[in-house]
Amino acid sequence: MPEMTFAVTWPDGTEREYYSPSLVVHDFLVSGEEYTVLDLVGRTERALQVASDRVAEKFGFACTSAAATRQEVLADAGHHDPAATVRVGRMHPPLPAPDPRTQGATS
Repeated sequence: MPEMTFAVTWPDGTEREYYSPSLVVHDFLVSGEEYTVLDLVGRTERALQVASDRVAEKFGFACTSAAATRQEVLADAGHHDPAATVRVGRMHPPLPAPDPRTQGATS
């Protein structure tokens, strides 16, 4: 299962990197985008729940690392106004670029 990290710059300028056991975070956050603290928390909670569910499907148990990351994000968010703005930075690995040879191809 491909894992990833994503960086968040909090309103006070602190940058933190977080772990996900799945690339699903790309479905919820976009590198370079800004979100309110409240929105970021909701998006990461949903993403990490999906990631944990995927681990459970594959291995038969929930992912404790996803739960730990959720707690880290919640703890960091608790130091900031929910309406303040955060920026999502680097997401690694990035999603692969679409192959132009297969764009628009039909089977």
